[in-house]
Amino acid sequence: MSDANIQTLHEGKFLRLLKDRHWEYVTRTNSTGAAFILAVTPEDELLLVEQYRYPLQARTIELPAGMIGDDEGFKGEAVEASALRELEEETGYRGSAARTLISGPVAAGLASEQLHLVQVTGLTRVHDGGGVAGEDITVHRVPLAQVHDWLQRKRAEGLQVEPRIYAALYFHHRG
Repeated sequence: MSDANIQTLHEGKFLRLLKDRHWEYVTRTNSTGAAFILAVTPEDELLLVEQYRYPLQARTIELPAGMIGDDEGFKGEAVEASALRELEEETGYRGSAARTLISGPVAAGLASEQLHLVQVTGLTRVHDGGGVAGEDITVHRVPLAQVHDWLQRKRAEGLQVEPRIYAALYFHHRG
């Protein structure tokens, strides 16, 4: 594939809309991907976050996650370092170790972005979490034995449940 075929249709602060022959897609202007975090507390609780997502016009239940290298202070940051930082920022839990379980496209027909599912272990709660300024994140600690029923209840309440949670549970149970 040649870059000569790629045309920029629009560029915003965070996203660029591109056209390559007949295909339109987005790319991030300042990130190398996204880290999605599988974190289980010493009490056997899965850490999840709830927040309002403007593209969906709805509240969602998601894995803690964050963009990699999207801030000037974090350019060149490793995937695992980003996951550790984002987990603490969003949930208030500090991890002692992180390892990437799998990487791949977020939405191959829509975006060039790569996701990295990262397992963080050795958790210690250091604050309440909630994210940075401008984020309104609710932290949920869900017992693993009840997680499927809990997710169904949230869906019945009208929240969107991100399917990556089920991929994380697969890797957790697989060991």
